[in-house]
Amino acid sequence: MAKTITLLLTENVDSLGIVGDVVKVRTGYARNFLLPRDLATEPTDEKIKEVASRRVEAERQVADLRTQREAMAKKLDGLEITIQRSCNDLGLLYASVTQQDIAAALTTLGFEVKPRDVRIAHTIKRIDTYDVVVKFDADLGASIKLWIVADRKIDEDEREEMEFDNEGKLIEKPARDAASEPGTQSPRPRRRV
Repeated sequence: MAKTITLLLTENVDSLGIVGDVVKVRTGYARNFLLPRDLATEPTDEKIKEVASRRVEAERQVADLRTQREAMAKKLDGLEITIQRSCNDLGLLYASVTQQDIAAALTTLGFEVKPRDVRIAHTIKRIDTYDVVVKFDADLGASIKLWIVADRKIDEDEREEMEFDNEGKLIEKPARDAASEPGTQSPRPRRRV
């Protein structure tokens, strides 16, 4: 049995081609996806002539989509967005920020961005700023700055760092009383929730 088969596309298929393209695909992809959904058929001269007018329309739609994406990429380039999330006192998020979250935030701002267009190197799990690439095509993309902020004020840890000598022994520092330092108030006890 042949590993590949030649088919004529009867509909546009992402990452494969547009109506009227004659493509070589793996037999499993053809048998399990393209043929059952009537997205492709066996190429014959009559069928190629039948889809010729639809191909012209599909080429026009692809060109229109390309110009829209170029305009959107220019608007997106350098855009800064902020997403607010719940986190612990160390700035670690309770729920990660994913491609879907970023695409949803851009969609609310009026940009038609699909989650697969958003490219992040790894799942975002802490409060920080990130550079995110939105890639519409192999040669068309934009870079945005993403700010992940906490939904509440985070208590900064005010403890001093420990210092060790060359032998690995802890260097004892005299305890400072905050109330005795000029210009400071006595610390209030913190309430834990």
